[in-house]
Amino acid sequence: MLGASGRSRGTPGRPPEIRNYEPADEASWLRCRVLGFLATNYFDDVWQAKRRTDLELVALDGDEVAGILDVSVPGSEATIDTVVVHPGRQGEGIATALLVEAVPRLERCGVRTLDAWAREDEPALNWFARNGFAESESCLHVHASADELGTVLTARHGLVPAGALLHARIEREAEMRQRFERVHVCRRMVRELRP
Repeated sequence: MLGASGRSRGTPGRPPEIRNYEPADEASWLRCRVLGFLATNYFDDVWQAKRRTDLELVALDGDEVAGILDVSVPGSEATIDTVVVHPGRQGEGIATALLVEAVPRLERCGVRTLDAWAREDEPALNWFARNGFAESESCLHVHASADELGTVLTARHGLVPAGALLHARIEREAEMRQRFERVHVCRRMVRELRP
């Protein structure tokens, strides 16, 4: 884990407790992530177990996880792997409070650039913009069904295509949207941290 195990409070009213993730949080963490992603373009990014990252923060509503911020830190550039708030607590500033807790820890560890990849979810893109992130590049995520895959891929070794996530250059957006039912623009959002 990065930095000290600080505890801080969020917005007035029922402010969440923000602390490091603990293994006992896993079931609640998974519920928060699934429910928070349901109304987004990441609705099918479901996990059965939490994947470990370098910085793992949770916002608690009692004993339940109400918000998540997980960051991978391979060096001076870090990536937000998960930032999500339970639907019942969205709009209360929880994601921002998690980010406010994370940034000084990342800076102390020498991180100079924090990024995340976001699809076409306006609330998420607006949150990134409000918190100092700017788009630096984009690509397409193409979710191909088994029927659509047959037009672009050939399987070998007795394999039968059942679906796939494919990447394409943004310049091919019109073509991809014409050929595939589910296409998302995926944007790299970047925020420079203090030197």
